[in-house]
Amino acid sequence: MQYALNPMTDPLPIPATPAPAFTLKRVRQRKEGVTILDEVELDLPSEEIIALVGPSGAGKTSLLRLLNRLDEPVSGQMFYRARPITEYPVRELRHKIGFVFQAPVMFPGTVRDNLDVALELSGDKKDNADDRLSAIMTVVELDGELLRRDGDSLSGGQKQRVNIARALLTSPEVLLMDEPTSALDPETADRLMETIHRLSREKRLTVVMVTHRLSEARRTSDRVIVMEGGRIIENGRTIEVFAGMTNPRVRAFFDTGK
Repeated sequence: MQYALNPMTDPLPIPATPAPAFTLKRVRQRKEGVTILDEVELDLPSEEIIALVGPSGAGKTSLLRLLNRLDEPVSGQMFYRARPITEYPVRELRHKIGFVFQAPVMFPGTVRDNLDVALELSGDKKDNADDRLSAIMTVVELDGELLRRDGDSLSGGQKQRVNIARALLTSPEVLLMDEPTSALDPETADRLMETIHRLSREKRLTVVMVTHRLSEARRTSDRVIVMEGGRIIENGRTIEVFAGMTNPRVRAFFDTGK
């Protein structure tokens, strides 16, 4: 027999808080003798859009590349869903964690050829490939007719959407994006960010993006992490970081608008 919860006498259940998508403990990275990341301690929450901002050379892209093991740290510990990231086979990890590069990468052939690559890598049978490709084109707001077009003939914004579609076809839990709008005009960039925001909410997708556009971070993200010299100098809810700016180094960066 089931009994109804009495809100007057019974405690209300506390909603479960998702485990952080990533946890970094004293992570260091060096390249050519130069320290790129310096003892980084960080939790990246699940199901949020997280913007990494900071001046050039702050370590943003280097941090992003560690999250799906495109690079390896020289020391420290990294966890994905509370499990050491090195315990995941790299192929499995990259199915869970998609990566969209700053410059869209298009393979030779048509848009369909580009998306078929993702289907093959995911190990899915192609029995329903037409339906899946049609659906993913709708998700990223591209006309299905483009599937027959040569990939190199697309605009920059269209190529970036194809790259996002290709990443989404493996049903990732996390989408990493390295300045995905840097080569786009402001109007196209805004539309792309609106799509990312919608996808994050609809698919409960964790998004970690590097951006040099502060307005983009402010409008799109749930959380902002400010980096400088390989360290985290600010980490908080977007509205609080932009409203507060009590850290003079953060204020100096924000004042530059870069």
